Amino acid sequence: MKPGTFSAILICLICASFTLHVAADPGFGGGDPAEAVDLNNRGLALYASGDLEGAEICFEGALEIAEGAYGPDHPNVATVVNNLGLSLRDSGNATGAKACFERALAIGERTYGLDHPMVATYLNNLGLVLRDMGDLPEAKRCFERALAIEEQAYGPHHPNVAINVNNLGLVLQEMGDLEVAKGCFERALAIDERTYGPVHPNVATDVNNLGGVLWEMGDLLGSKACFERALVIGEGAFGFDHPMVATTVNNLGWVLWEMGDLSGAKACFEGALAIGVTGRGTNDPTVATYSENLNLLLQDIGGAEVAQLCSEENSTAYGDAPGEMIARG
Repeated sequence: MKPGTFSAILICLICASFTLHVAADPGFGGGDPAEAVDLNNRGLALYASGDLEGAEICFEGALEIAEGAYGPDHPNVATVVNNLGLSLRDSGNATGAKACFERALAIGERTYGLDHPMVATYLNNLGLVLRDMGDLPEAKRCFERALAIEEQAYGPHHPNVAINVNNLGLVLQEMGDLEVAKGCFERALAIDERTYGPVHPNVATDVNNLGGVLWEMGDLLGSKACFERALVIGEGAFGFDHPMVATTVNNLGWVLWEMGDLSGAKACFEGALAIGVTGRGTNDPTVATYSENLNLLLQDIGGAEVAQLCSEENSTAYGDAPGEMIARG
């Protein structure tokens, strides 16, 4: 079995919209801000529904209008650039997403200063794509800075703090600092339970990620309990065919496999694959991962069946009485 193949759940921060009452800058040549707002918000709706291509088209259109109305360095431009970055990241264009988040961050710092919550939003999202690209030290720096800003702005128990703590925990986990990562997930879970109650989707995210680090630390029972709880919450919140449910089912399958429950693991991997194919199609990288996990398990099951067959044949040939010796001629 391959270690570390569970699926973590990262949390991005979306800039929902920008305000209509900000008039276009007369120093720039054109564009109707109302049209930019409409395109941005349509893009958000498409992004939430999973239509990344449609969302990208809307955000690009909104960006062109916003730049024409406000100039290239306006905070409304940063809002659209951030949202475009999220769509590009989810589409697999990490380089494009990174450029978007860096631009949004630069505008935000110039507009609001270094310690504004909007700057923390851009830092969080930049940290996500840096993690995707394998630059863990820089991702960690982004999440730590975003966390400090959020704690100063909102206090230590705000749900935005939980988001940054969660994402910081994932980077620390990848860097091998499992104890500190575990503390991050436990802190995020406590904040979200206090804020939302015990059965909110954010709680499921925290519990899923806590289950992942417990698994890496060898606490299989604790990990299994976390994934089972996350699954119950996810199914209740989203239904049985949601991608987050597939993520948790896949993770539960890995734990059951390591605990020796091959039939339970098989059911989990088959369930995750079925959800993935229905929602994403057969060419999606996540679906490919679910398929690979199932194939690896089936190979293990096949090997176990062969081993059992050999054992039975040996038992028949040589006897299976306790303590019986096998004579060698």
